[in-house]
Amino acid sequence: MSKRYASFAEFYPFYLSQHQDKTCRALHYLGSTLVLLIFAYSLLSAQWWMLLALPVIGYGFAWVGHFAFEKNRPATFNYPLYSFLADWVMLYQALSRRKNI
Repeated sequence: MSKRYASFAEFYPFYLSQHQDKTCRALHYLGSTLVLLIFAYSLLSAQWWMLLALPVIGYGFAWVGHFAFEKNRPATFNYPLYSFLADWVMLYQALSRRKNI
């Protein structure tokens, strides 16, 4: 059974520990950035069908990073909401060059 985290602040250090490989993190950043770009394009062009690709792109890049480079099981399997939020926090911190909380 997996550990239960009482808060996102408690979960986030665990999340980061599962993303030590630079290639894994880069694939997360690439997938998340593509999700943002496709989401914006879909809204601006009214091509709503493109929204269906967002989970495949977002999770696809991340999961390749975990299975091929990090060699671990994605945290999203046990903590879907916290992992979704943590991915965006990790991307924000990378783009803003902020240290991890």
